[in-house]
Amino acid sequence: MRMLSHLFDQAMDAKTQIPSVQKVNTRYLETLIGYNARRAALAIIGVFMDRMRLYDLRPVDFSVLSLIAHNPGITSRQLCASLGLQAPNLVGMISTMEKRQLIHRLPHPQDGRATGLHPSAEGLAMMRSAEKTAAQLESETADRLSPEERKTLIALLKKVYK
Repeated sequence: MRMLSHLFDQAMDAKTQIPSVQKVNTRYLETLIGYNARRAALAIIGVFMDRMRLYDLRPVDFSVLSLIAHNPGITSRQLCASLGLQAPNLVGMISTMEKRQLIHRLPHPQDGRATGLHPSAEGLAMMRSAEKTAAQLESETADRLSPEERKTLIALLKKVYK
């Protein structure tokens, strides 16, 4: 019984020496571009997804439709290259957008094997509205940045991925 009591006392002494965290130290993570970019994206993406539900658009759908709206006749290959997408992942998105009558396909004028993607009138109208919504939410979520800081941040991020 004495031995058990002694072990219990040792465990209690050890327990009092177990460290606890009052304030989390994130100094190292905060030196990493990826960590900071991801945290900034998370601050925006949740709001973005909530607001884009109105249009039934996921972030990647928004990007694809925006490029089609601003580049009528763009090919799937060009979309993949611009957004870093794999072709198989784009096929379903394009089909869904076509079924929703947001886009239509037309033969490419210079490449008989390619198809150009064009926004429909409905797709253009929806994209205009969705882009206004996106601009508003970015303004709200990045309200601690001045317009010049926002431009600088975008320019610096582009230097990382371009």
